[in-house]
Amino acid sequence: MSFDPGSELDPSQIQDRRGVSGRTVALGGGGLGIVGLILGLVLSLSGGGGGDVATDILNQLSGLNGQQVGDQGSSGTVASECRTGADAQRTQDCRIVGYVNSIQAYWSKSLRGYTVVPTVFFSGQTETGCGTASTEVGPFYCPADKNVYIDLGFFQELRTRLGAKGGSFAQGYVLAHEYGHHVQDLLGVLTPGGGGQGAQSQSVRTELQADCYAGVWAAHAVDTGFLTQVSQANIADALDAAAAVGDDRIQKEFQGSTNPETWTHGSSEERQRWFTTGYQTGDPNKCDTFHGSL
Repeated sequence: MSFDPGSELDPSQIQDRRGVSGRTVALGGGGLGIVGLILGLVLSLSGGGGGDVATDILNQLSGLNGQQVGDQGSSGTVASECRTGADAQRTQDCRIVGYVNSIQAYWSKSLRGYTVVPTVFFSGQTETGCGTASTEVGPFYCPADKNVYIDLGFFQELRTRLGAKGGSFAQGYVLAHEYGHHVQDLLGVLTPGGGGQGAQSQSVRTELQADCYAGVWAAHAVDTGFLTQVSQANIADALDAAAAVGDDRIQKEFQGSTNPETWTHGSSEERQRWFTTGYQTGDPNKCDTFHGSL
């Protein structure tokens, strides 16, 4: 992955709320994310009671306990430091700006009526239209206020707790997935909080379509003018990240077994396959996960 050093970044697409401490988990509100409400998954796997099992797994997965992971950041830092593609090559903050700009540039040209919405950086916890959010829920899109939210420490957790290899394009995949939910929202196919559970559930179909939309963006990323190339190694990093956040892999890692009846995001194989479908076709119309078997 390489950004065009002369491309102009638009940091206004980022809201920086970092520096807030504390640790709160709120499960309501209908936000949709790449890993979902992990505490909710743990509760369902442990029979709904939660207790020490849920707490232990949540602590293993987050590793934060109210402390910030990643760059400290401050209001205005992104706006002052992230101006060009050369900046995106230099720091993670600016790279995220570049990815967000590229993703929204693609959808602005490809989807009639697309509206540009911000990604909100936060640390610890933040208030959203979907309730109080913390790092434990992972990156997510909130349809109530139409913002994407992320604690950038998630990318470290993706490697250290969920076992992904990393790579900067994995970050692009995560963000493109969340903006895929925004596209679904605009198309009227998003059903936050009402998709149920199970391998063929509406929730799984919704998440897999967002993965497919992420692949579509990857296919057109160079065309947006922000990136100069997307290599096969970059795609491999995205696929590796997709596998890391499969329901079956998370369940096996933290519960020792898998239970498709409780899935909300799809298996590792499904997530990789639908991202690949989007990438190989470059056509969002090929991302119909709502009909037929998965």
